[in-house]
Amino acid sequence: MKHISILIPRGQSSLVNIEGSLQILSEVNAIRAARGEEPLFNIQLVGLSPNTSQRNGRFTINPDALISEVHQTDLIIIPSLQGDQQRATEMNLEFIPWILEQRRQGAEIACLCIGAFFLAATGLLNNRPCTTHWQLAGQFTRMYPEAKMVPSQLITDEDGLYTSGGAFAYLNLLVYLIEKYAGREMAIDIAKGFLIDIDRKSQSPFIIFEGQKTHDDPEIRMAQEFIEENYPEKITIDFLANKFSIGRRNFERRFQKSTNNTVNEYVQRVKVEAAKRRLETTRKNISEVMYEVGYTDTQSFREIFKRLTGLTPVEYRNKYNETAIA
Repeated sequence: MKHISILIPRGQSSLVNIEGSLQILSEVNAIRAARGEEPLFNIQLVGLSPNTSQRNGRFTINPDALISEVHQTDLIIIPSLQGDQQRATEMNLEFIPWILEQRRQGAEIACLCIGAFFLAATGLLNNRPCTTHWQLAGQFTRMYPEAKMVPSQLITDEDGLYTSGGAFAYLNLLVYLIEKYAGREMAIDIAKGFLIDIDRKSQSPFIIFEGQKTHDDPEIRMAQEFIEENYPEKITIDFLANKFSIGRRNFERRFQKSTNNTVNEYVQRVKVEAAKRRLETTRKNISEVMYEVGYTDTQSFREIFKRLTGLTPVEYRNKYNETAIA
């Protein structure tokens, strides 16, 4: 039987992550019991104190055990810690030596959504791929540059360290873990029972590109704004460098450092975001949208769109626009 520890952090945590994990993993045991099989999981809520207040006192969780009482576990589940991530980490520092000791003994660790921030604070994500909610991927990278953030991924699995994308993507990670521990048939049963879209791999279709402007380079910010206001036009690196009186090589270096994108990548993302909006809200065909956002080559537009969203333009329109016509 695998021992699973669902952490109950101090402060404000995702109650959905905690209760959802408990409910879904417990359902695995219930299904096995109905088949006359032994339970697979011993699930405990594990905290730092007997009564853990959540959501500014609206809820109180009573853990099954404190970390001092759990000497060995097989899987640690870290829910989202809400609010200021630095503060949330400071409030829960007592977990970190215990997590590291459990890891040393062979425990696997799964963090849900922005729980990745807390796992990164342990140092265990250094030089490892990870994901989190796409809206906070930039902040994560600034706080933990040693980790390899891949915000397009829905799930990452690296040597028993698991991360998941935003919000309810934690459901996909639970199904993924259930398949690993209990087999494909059980994973399918759970996915069907809880109406979870099994085998979803990417959160790219959900990402809204808003530009990365939380940096301290005013010229680069102005260049970003110029791109966003003139994206249908052909915008080159040389043009931007000349416009803002910066040498090309220096401009490229500063732009990538500030935005985590090359200039060409940034232009592509702005164009694709504009195309997504049109596909969501208008009845224009793909060619009309393509020309409006500044592309003239259908194959190139389709390839770039799919690379950034995980869907073809037609698939995206059909998914998000109820009034779309072929």
